[in-house]
Amino acid sequence: MAPQQKAMPCRFGCDVFLENLPRWVFEKRVGVLTNQASVTGDFVHVVDALESRGARVTALFSPQHGFYAEKQANMVESDHSRHKVYQVPIYSLYGETRKPTEAMLRAIDVLIVDLQDVGTRVYTYGTTVGLCVEALCRRSKPVVVLDRPNPIGGDRVEGNRVQPAYRSFVGRYSLPMRHGLTLGELALWVAQRQGRPEMVKVVPVQGWARENLWPATGHPWIFPSPNMPSWETALVYPGMVLLEGTNLSEGRGTTLPFQVVGALYLDTDAVHAELDPWASQGIVVRPVAFEPTFDKWRGRLCRGFHLHVTDAGVFCPYRFGLAFLRAVLRVHRGAFQWLEPPYEYETRHRPIDILTGDPRIRPYLENGGPIMALEEEWGRELREYEAERRGVLLYGEECVEGQRTTDWSAL
Repeated sequence: MAPQQKAMPCRFGCDVFLENLPRWVFEKRVGVLTNQASVTGDFVHVVDALESRGARVTALFSPQHGFYAEKQANMVESDHSRHKVYQVPIYSLYGETRKPTEAMLRAIDVLIVDLQDVGTRVYTYGTTVGLCVEALCRRSKPVVVLDRPNPIGGDRVEGNRVQPAYRSFVGRYSLPMRHGLTLGELALWVAQRQGRPEMVKVVPVQGWARENLWPATGHPWIFPSPNMPSWETALVYPGMVLLEGTNLSEGRGTTLPFQVVGALYLDTDAVHAELDPWASQGIVVRPVAFEPTFDKWRGRLCRGFHLHVTDAGVFCPYRFGLAFLRAVLRVHRGAFQWLEPPYEYETRHRPIDILTGDPRIRPYLENGGPIMALEEEWGRELREYEAERRGVLLYGEECVEGQRTTDWSAL
């Protein structure tokens, strides 16, 4: 039998773009929203690649965690700085401001975006890109997104949409928790709602299908933020990020954030017995002990679980996260706590309520309501969302004709 040929890796938007740079990158003043994970398939940072080809880069912008992705957790800000080699300003969009100012935008004619997203509404890179799109649309300046794959796939969506009164930096747009978009598609979504869809151009990934998870890309994972060390982290993140609104450790301060979870008080046997089997499909929760080196329960011996996704095709992370919280509430009503604000600059609402985007979910879990009934309630809004997002899909049979590619060669 002849040996099977290894599938060719998909090509990131930056590689497609760099292969045939348009004239405008040499003529217009170019800003780049990026961080340390924005590398080509050959591990060259996109800014270095642009500079080496003579592009006219006049400003850089960084999201949460900083240009070098060195900052931890929420509300750990980064300052403006200058690039040590190219001596252009690096404007922090997670510091004194979280959206580009008029002064920043005066330095550029077009913004290139190259960031790795993780497919979850509360991961703040989507909000940062959205705020940039809003700002540049108002000034009629184009945004060009060098697209990257959604590591947890783009064929499935999950969860409730954000209620208007609970919009925040971790939920600015009316998206479900697992939104099934790439960052390029999300930018198009925002531009459409600004009434300026023509202002966003996307350089699509070549060779990526909506149903593909990260391993199918053929590329190693480059961590986009300190607590997203592996693509498997991204797979559980839509559910376990909810622990940030509680006194349960989400694994910060361990080498397996969001995959190791627990607390000083957790009775693993009792919690495991309360987990809904329907919500636990495709995952094994293995009891472990751990001591976080920072954040919640720092230096204290915690009991909890190591989460192992065994079948990503049936595993629903948001469903599991809600079921996990309900199980802990049933066993540890006295020791478990919802945290109080502030959280991601929100001072009015509890963190859990802005994470879920709907304040009705918290009391529902406290009362032990079935997760299946919650999902049935969300059915209508998810169907509406699925219909709405068809207009921005760039990959797969369901994408709208004419949106499959965008003309980024001329601006």
